[in-house]
Order: sequence, then structure tokens, then C-alpha cells
Amino acid sequence: MDVRCRLCHQLISPDETVEYDYGVLHVDCGSPHTLSPEEHVLLYIFCWDHVIAECPACAQNFRQEQLGSDPFDSRTYRCLCCGGDLTDHIRTHLTTCAMLPQHLRQRVKEAREIMQRLLKQSQQLTDRADVLMREAEAALAQLNETRRRWRDQP
Repeated sequence: MDVRCRLCHQLISPDETVEYDYGVLHVDCGSPHTLSPEEHVLLYIFCWDHVIAECPACAQNFRQEQLGSDPFDSRTYRCLCCGGDLTDHIRTHLTTCAMLPQHLRQRVKEAREIMQRLLKQSQQLTDRADVLMREAEAALAQLNETRRRWRDQP
């Protein structure tokens, strides 16, 4: 079994933006790769006046003000020239930007790694629960078969 969002029931991959609130769920089910609210705020505060992403397809550089100014807007960032998704490039920028204090860069990186570990552990627990459920079903079937044979004896 795979880890699924509690709200939309879509499969969740480790590179998607999720929160963990009594179960894994997307921050935005319509755009699972969007930046988290915390990432938006860091961009807004620390990265407003410099390049935050370069589009690999058309080699255009973009500043925060060119891509959107709302720190609470839950959306992916698209290249204004070719429409390519820049969200992962912006996320990478947050872990390397010299304007962010080192402790915040580290926390952004750690938060991402922790969420990926939680998703992996959730997947492992789900897999283990699936195995245990199948074992219980097999044991119950065997018990029922034993009961049936015992009742059918002369």
C-alpha cells in the first residue's frame, strides 16, 4: 500500500509538500508540489530583492516580485516565458540563499528531511499493517476450516 492524502486520497510522494496532522495530508491537494506557507513567508521576508530561480528551459532569471507577491498564496511558481514549473528551483534557493540566516536555511532543510522520513515511516507502518492483516485473515480462515472439519466429523 502507498501513503495517501487523508483529504483527497491521492498518492503522496516524498517530494510533495505535506503536513502531518493526525495523518498525512497535502498542503494543497490541487497543487501537491506547492511551497509550504512557511517557505512562502521566508521568500517574502528574505528574498524579495534578488533572483530566486532560473528557468532551466529558457535560462531566464526571476525575482520574487516577478513571480508573485502573496506569501500566503498556495500555488506553484511558473516561468513567465515558457510556463515551466520553478517551484523546486525556488525551494532549492531557500536552502542555499545567503540572505537567509544560516539557522533558518538549516531549519528549512531539516523540515523537508523530517517530512520525507515521516512519509517513509508511514509507508513502512502501512506495509507492516497490511502484512499483519493478511496474516490475521489467513489465521482466521484456517480456524474456520478447522471448526468446519471438527463439526463434520462423525
